[in-house]
Amino acid sequence: MSPDPVTRPSVSGTEVDTRRLFVGSCVALVATSVAFATVGAIMLALKAEFVLDNAQVGWIGGAALWGFAVSQLVFAPLADTLGMRALLRLSFLGHLAGTMIMVLAGGFWALFFGALVIAMANGLVEAACNPLVATLFPDNKTVKLNQFHVWFPGGVVIGGLASWALDGAGIGSWQLKLGLIVVPTIMYGVLLLGARFPETEGVQAGVGMGEMFKSALATPFMWIMLIAMAMTASVELGPNRWVPAVLEAGGMAGILVLVWINGLMALLRYRAGTVVKQLSPTGVLLASSVISGVGLLWLSYTEGGLPTVAAATVFAVGVCYFWPTMLGVVSERVPRSGALGLGLMGAVGMATVGLVTSPAMGRIADEYANDRLPAAETVAFLESAAEALEGSGDVDQQSAEAAARTALAAYQEQGGLPSPETANALRALISSGAGPAVVDRAQALLGPADNYGGRISFRYVTPLCGILFLIFGALYLRDRRAGGYRVTRIAEA
Repeated sequence: MSPDPVTRPSVSGTEVDTRRLFVGSCVALVATSVAFATVGAIMLALKAEFVLDNAQVGWIGGAALWGFAVSQLVFAPLADTLGMRALLRLSFLGHLAGTMIMVLAGGFWALFFGALVIAMANGLVEAACNPLVATLFPDNKTVKLNQFHVWFPGGVVIGGLASWALDGAGIGSWQLKLGLIVVPTIMYGVLLLGARFPETEGVQAGVGMGEMFKSALATPFMWIMLIAMAMTASVELGPNRWVPAVLEAGGMAGILVLVWINGLMALLRYRAGTVVKQLSPTGVLLASSVISGVGLLWLSYTEGGLPTVAAATVFAVGVCYFWPTMLGVVSERVPRSGALGLGLMGAVGMATVGLVTSPAMGRIADEYANDRLPAAETVAFLESAAEALEGSGDVDQQSAEAAARTALAAYQEQGGLPSPETANALRALISSGAGPAVVDRAQALLGPADNYGGRISFRYVTPLCGILFLIFGALYLRDRRAGGYRVTRIAEA
């Protein structure tokens, strides 16, 4: 294979700096992944400070995902007409604005809206950079898209380690952690916003908007890949979103486990060329469906220590190639779908996780966490805590007392611990500042329950891996019967 060119002429004859554009795209992807990591890392802090239940946290995390999908659907088809640089200018503004909204938030709705703006900026990055990478490297799309997507897990590692270091230094401010997004944002702004960009591969081949839509929406293979993308994204991003909070509730350094998962993913994606050559893209997807299923099921049963790290390792190996290889296969097999095809893939994946998978995992976690709470012990504690806080002049303690009495009243009516009122009362007590006797006891009750509920939510995602095994198995066998995986050139399609 010939080395990648440093410069490449556009259709207009103007040379573009391939290396600068690729590096800038990677830094932009770091900004999106730092946002992913830091939002994940601050979930427990948001839950405590704003007294949010798991479902609300799921919606905040979900907005950070389905907002991506909305952005992809709106802007990906415009990469040809507006230009990829224009989309990246909008993403730059969105990253800065969304971060500021969340930092200044006073409650759930501002947090939700800020996460949505950040997500739309993330979607703009992918709407511009995926077709940019495909255009810069038309003969090596799957491998270069994998190497580009090294920097999503790579950015998670950077953001996760930075968050962990701040905690270790006694700087626990979630606002400061979220502000980490600004650093790579400024960097990609410097690299890309003034650079010269090529036309997309579709424009260079003379593919019009109508033809692009027809290729993306009227090709059976494309629909198969869209359905598969909904499931691969759910398997990868749904659990990844919850890992820090779930493991921290169980007493582990969840952010470090997330860093380990994503560091391994980055390393493996960087070496994607060897793996793709040995197995073919559809073979990679088939193997990934098996390994990810084993890892996710194992992760749902482990409780702390080395078994959790081992399960997380298998999970990382399984999911690492899903997203970029799916994009590469679509770009190589349905090339005339262009930026729209890549945008639809990203939109379907993120929308499914944001609107379905993440909130559903939150609801499952709440339900099973409630079942794990010892009823008599929890009721006795809520009664004593409510009495201890009665008459307090502190606003947070008044709110915690009210939450405890609400849960107790519902318990008397229902004859069992109400969900999510019981867990919310415990969270309110943890954040009330009522003293170690109350806070530590509430945490001791809630932590194991939240950990258990979160792990059960992982288990509910696992069957998707079986369905993916059937889909990718059929595609792999079809390729074998046809003599092997074949790349379709855009001029041939």
